[in-house]
Amino acid sequence: MTTTESGVRTAGATPSVADLLASSGPRPARPTASSTALSFGWRALLKIKHVPEQLFDVTMFPIMFTLMFTFLFGGALAGSTGAYIQFLLPGILVQTVVMITMYTGMTLNRDIEKGVFDRFRSLPMWRPAPLVGALLGDVVRYTLASTIVLALGFALGFRPAGGLLGMVVAVGLLLVFSFCVSWVWTMFALMMRSETAVMSVSMLVLFPLTFASNIFVDPATMPGWLQAFVEVNPVSHLVTTLRSVSDNAVDTHALMWTGIWSAGLLAIFGPITMRLYNRK
Repeated sequence: MTTTESGVRTAGATPSVADLLASSGPRPARPTASSTALSFGWRALLKIKHVPEQLFDVTMFPIMFTLMFTFLFGGALAGSTGAYIQFLLPGILVQTVVMITMYTGMTLNRDIEKGVFDRFRSLPMWRPAPLVGALLGDVVRYTLASTIVLALGFALGFRPAGGLLGMVVAVGLLLVFSFCVSWVWTMFALMMRSETAVMSVSMLVLFPLTFASNIFVDPATMPGWLQAFVEVNPVSHLVTTLRSVSDNAVDTHALMWTGIWSAGLLAIFGPITMRLYNRK
């Protein structure tokens, strides 16, 4: 079909590209960086919807850790579980969320192995969007884990001096730190050949950071060489910050170091991850 000067379509040659473009209307606007990242964040949440077993680590593990450490060590370390939960809960909150950040790298490595990210990289969009979106989706998982720990803590008798507002601020700081830490595992996901390898390396890093810290006991009871490590441990700074915020007496020194660690992790591992992603 062709179009005459009078606008009547007649049988003939195939319409030209210009005719097809003119009849298709205006081209849609190119997606922005934020909208693309949010789309990939929504994709991460949809994966949880279709595979709800992924929520096992953010539901059962927080409950198990909180109950186990409270009732195993509470009487021995603080005289009662009620007294120990006041000290433990901010620390167990940090341990729970920081430990599950490694699943970010495992999920990313699984997508890479399936070839999904090759397709994403070919799309005309903001290059970091798939990575940032996946991390934003994981922030929802971190929030869920934090909510479970806090709800269980309040049920066990945790009563922060800073009230609910103080704990909301504390969780916000924890989510920012966890988002920055997640970039470390995305780097490993792009370097390792399997998600099992990513998990192994992540556990090798996370176990010393979480257990050799001030989460469970006062560092003053530790040997001098271990105290030196605990005092520079970023997890210890974060735990101290959350404890002070929940007690309505902010430790500015610990807060400063938490900010420095968060910014440093993002500034170092973010560019490294993107360089590996672009060369993958």
